Amino acid sequence: MQKIKKNFSLKPYNTFGITVNANYFIEINNTAELISVLKDEQYRSLPKLILGGGSNVLFTSDYPGLVIKNSILGIEIIADDDDSIMLKVGGGEIWHQLVVYAVGKGYGGIENLSLIPGTVGAAPMQNIGAYGVEVKDVFVSLEALNKESLKIEKFRLEDCKFGYRQSVFKNDLKDKYVITSVTIKLSKHPTLNTSYGAIEATLNSEGVLEPTIKEVSDAVIKIRKSKLPDPAEIGNAGSFFKNPTISEIDYEGLKAEFADIPGYEQPNHEVKVPAGWLIENCGWKGKTYGEIGVHKNQALVLVNYGNGNGFDLKNLAMEIQQSVSKKFGIELEMEVNVI
Repeated sequence: MQKIKKNFSLKPYNTFGITVNANYFIEINNTAELISVLKDEQYRSLPKLILGGGSNVLFTSDYPGLVIKNSILGIEIIADDDDSIMLKVGGGEIWHQLVVYAVGKGYGGIENLSLIPGTVGAAPMQNIGAYGVEVKDVFVSLEALNKESLKIEKFRLEDCKFGYRQSVFKNDLKDKYVITSVTIKLSKHPTLNTSYGAIEATLNSEGVLEPTIKEVSDAVIKIRKSKLPDPAEIGNAGSFFKNPTISEIDYEGLKAEFADIPGYEQPNHEVKVPAGWLIENCGWKGKTYGEIGVHKNQALVLVNYGNGNGFDLKNLAMEIQQSVSKKFGIELEMEVNVI
């Protein structure tokens, strides 16, 4: 096991590229190492942060405790038949690399989730989703270490209470567990989902009428690259806000005032409204403030152009929330974890 490091820079470990330090930092490669760190009396009383890919976090200051980087790797086949395959994947695996692996093998189900940043362990925490697919659609179970008892517990689909960018690990069980592995079930004869967003149009523009899993994945990657900045070039965490859901009555009221407001019908007489549209129509798209701003191509993305700080980004996010609330009466919720 690596030694715990002091006053360790977290700049390479968060996709915003914020310059902050952790008082203590360690990278763990297996469950035994994780248990050993959490049992260590020297650090037991310190606040602890489990870090995956750092793609859903905004640091507003130095972290006063111990940051534990989850680097538990591995892809294990645990069930295999003519129709499907079940994979148990280490929580520290990069999500997109899992997608690349699955697509390369012809296993369908997560091709629409191509190029989403972050790790496999973080994926079920917020039930990542894109283009009509969510992690819960392929989820079987996960294993997680209880930070108090230091015992591994198993969570099945119903235990996780998945919702839109939600799970029990963001609510009732927040900060109580470390997800060490995730088991998913993929199809060898998948029904491809190309109806959401611009996937079908992108495929048609390339003359693809009967797409393969790989061609759907490539289309998603092309769309995402056209809309979202590469964190290696411009610091960002992807979508900063969740798309809000409002009642049909409230939506119709807004439609009367803002005729072009888009909306997508949801269960229980609700409508999902794109947060990016709301933010753009409040005039934020492309705005810059020193080293930070709102991306020129996608108003849902806040960016750090080089030397911005998390405190200023948080304040910008709050100003955006206030302006959307004032103009549309809709309260935007941050998707990014602000620390």
